[in-house]
Amino acid sequence: MASGHRSILIAGAGTTGLTAALELARRGHVPRIIDGDAGPVPLAESRALGINARTLTLLSPSRVSDAILQEAQRIAHFRIVSGNRLLADVDTTTVPGPYSAIQMLAQGHTERLLLGKLSDFEVAPEWQTVVETVSRDTSKPRVTLRKPDGSVETADFDIVIGADGAHSTVRKAVGIDFPGQALESSFYLADFRYGEPVDTGFVEINLLDPGMIGRLPVTHDVLRYISTLPDFESRIRHPARVAERVWASDFRIHFRRASEMARGNVFLAGDAAHIHSPAGARGMNLGIEDACWLAWLISEGREREYAALRMPAVTTVLKQTHQLTSLITMENPMAIAVRNLAVPFLLRIPAFRQKLLRGVSGYDTQSPPWIAGAL
Repeated sequence: MASGHRSILIAGAGTTGLTAALELARRGHVPRIIDGDAGPVPLAESRALGINARTLTLLSPSRVSDAILQEAQRIAHFRIVSGNRLLADVDTTTVPGPYSAIQMLAQGHTERLLLGKLSDFEVAPEWQTVVETVSRDTSKPRVTLRKPDGSVETADFDIVIGADGAHSTVRKAVGIDFPGQALESSFYLADFRYGEPVDTGFVEINLLDPGMIGRLPVTHDVLRYISTLPDFESRIRHPARVAERVWASDFRIHFRRASEMARGNVFLAGDAAHIHSPAGARGMNLGIEDACWLAWLISEGREREYAALRMPAVTTVLKQTHQLTSLITMENPMAIAVRNLAVPFLLRIPAFRQKLLRGVSGYDTQSPPWIAGAL
C-alpha cells in the first residue's frame, strides 16, 4: 500500500495535531483531523506563547516559520531580578543558527498560521467532532466519532494520533496510564494592554522571595504577568498606562508522562503524552516536535520507532522544567539566599550559560535528520 493511501485520524486540532496534519500532508498523505471545539483557541486566551528555535527549524520546510517570524515578538534578553538587584541578564540571540533562542506569539495566532498552510493542501479540521471510543485492538483501530449534529460514525483507521490534550480520550480509550503529580501551588496570569508602546524585547522573572512575577510580551502593546501569588496584580510595576486588562486565568501545574507513547497503531503526541510546568516555555514546542517526528516516521514506514525516539526528549524536558520551577517557587529563606548567590555566579560561566540557552532554544533534544544542517 502506498504511504499516501494509509488512513490516518488525528484527534485534536491544537498546535500538535495541526502540525502533524501539515507535516503528513506535505509528504503526500491525506489525514483526517477532528476537534471537539468550534475552532482554534481565541486569540486573547492563549496559554502558550513561547516558540523556540528548534520549532522554527522544524516548521521551516512548510514555511510556517516565515509567517511566525513576521508576527512574533523577538526576545533578545532573559532577565532575573530579585528586589532591585539584577541577578542575571542572558542574551538569547547568541545561540548558533539562523534563529534567536525564543520568540513570543500567542498560541491562537500560531494555530491560525498552521491552519492557513494546511488549507493549501485542502485539509481542514472537522470541528465539534469528538472521539467517543477507540477499540482495544490497536493494530487496526476502530474509532467511534460523534459529529456536531449528534450523529455517530464508526470507522477503521490504519493509524490514530491522539493529540487531544491532557485529558486525552484516545489515551484513556486504549488504556495507557498517565502517572505523575501536581504541584501544591497554583499559578495566576493576567494580560494587560497599554496605551503606548512598551519594550517587548525581553522576558523578566522578578523573584519576590517567596513568590515570583514573570513578565512576558504577548504583542507589541500587550504584556503577560504570571505569578505564584494570588494578589500579584497589586504588585505589578506597569511600564506604561494600562488601557485594558485583556484576560486573566489561573491553573495548577502537573508533571505527568504517559507510560507509553504508542500502543499498536495508536500514537500519543503533545499534552496527551506529557504535561509539565510552563517554565522554560517547552510545552507547545515539545508537542510540535512530537508531531514532526511522528509524521516523518510514518512517511518512512518507521512509526514503530516513535516511542523510543521521543521518550529521551520528553525525559529531558520534564527534568529541566521541574528544576526551573523549583528554582522560581522556593520558599525556604536559606535556599533562596543560596540561589540568589549562585545564579549570578553560574551564569558568568560560559558553559553553564550556553547549556541554559540550548534548553531555551530546544536544542537539547535530538536533531531532526530530515532537515539538512539542522542543529
